[in-house]
Amino acid sequence: MTVQELPGAGASHRSTPPPAWRPRTDAAPLLPDPEPYRVLGTPAAEELDADLMRRFHAELVRGRRYNAQATALTRQGRLAVYPSTVGQEACEIAAALVLQEQDWLFPSYRDTLAAVARGLDPVQALTLLRGDWHTGYDPREHRIAPLSTPLATQLPHAVGLAHAARLRGDDVVALAMVGDGGTSEGDFHEALNFAAVWKAPVVFLVQNNGFAISVPLSKQTAAPTLAHKAVGYGMPGRLVDGNDVAAVHEVLSEAVRRARSGGGPTLVEAVTYRIEAHTNADDATRYRGDAEVEAWKAHDPVALLERELTARGILDEQAVQAARDAAEEMAADLRERMNADPVLNPMDIFAHVYAEQTGRLREQADMLRAELDAEEQS
Repeated sequence: MTVQELPGAGASHRSTPPPAWRPRTDAAPLLPDPEPYRVLGTPAAEELDADLMRRFHAELVRGRRYNAQATALTRQGRLAVYPSTVGQEACEIAAALVLQEQDWLFPSYRDTLAAVARGLDPVQALTLLRGDWHTGYDPREHRIAPLSTPLATQLPHAVGLAHAARLRGDDVVALAMVGDGGTSEGDFHEALNFAAVWKAPVVFLVQNNGFAISVPLSKQTAAPTLAHKAVGYGMPGRLVDGNDVAAVHEVLSEAVRRARSGGGPTLVEAVTYRIEAHTNADDATRYRGDAEVEAWKAHDPVALLERELTARGILDEQAVQAARDAAEEMAADLRERMNADPVLNPMDIFAHVYAEQTGRLREQADMLRAELDAEEQS
């Protein structure tokens, strides 16, 4: 039975809704390409900026060594946990280097490498994962928000900061990083909705590394891609090869320029892979096979860039060795400083909880101070 055949339906029935239903935005320009955008190995690679690519290479080599050293520190008991980004270094480096000094980076717990590439001391980047301090660095000084362990909670914060900066007339863009698992959280959807409505200068980078701990993407969403989710909120969605650092940087650069010029937010999905386990406490063999991991190792971001640059005469053996030597120096310095036992003040637990301590918090601080004084006198 059609609507027109329903009892009471007559000339007053409209076969379509009134004009107010029409879309606020043309959906076609917002849709991502059917395949991830690539530069390396394509004709577009002929336009590569040699100096920028050499810097990318050095940062990728350093990032790989940083991951290896941080993982070793967990085995030595110097870190409580470490979420590795081996295989994802291209996303991390591109995200850090696309921003200007006044911009803000909003990382997740897995994005310590991005923070280090933006200029943060590696020891400070690992302080939270060591369990020594709330964050380990001053977010305002570095324009890097605290590493976010709860999934996707940093995304609304990024939108709020970006919107506030726009209201004040500040030239600031926020880049918020999240994993594929974070797109299943309510904070992700709320952030995208507010960002689009307010046209906030924010870029969302989803590192789709295949698994939310052990849950594959196919068990999280039936969407064609995560980039398609952008369309429902009225922003462009871009799909990019997350292991191609040149492509990721180009797509993010375009998104940052759009945000800075008042064009609003963009959702970028970088298709990549987590080569190592979720953390050192995870057994990845329980939910994926070796063949899958080996296939992705053949698409390694460091090797992809190195082969391209070597073939084009942008990189030689001397430059490759210099990058490796610099990475070893960084690792040795990190190892030496992380092997020193930190000097901790138990009273620091009350710092930075509130701008002004509550009465209850002051009572608790007084109780702890009295206990510490009693221990010293005994």
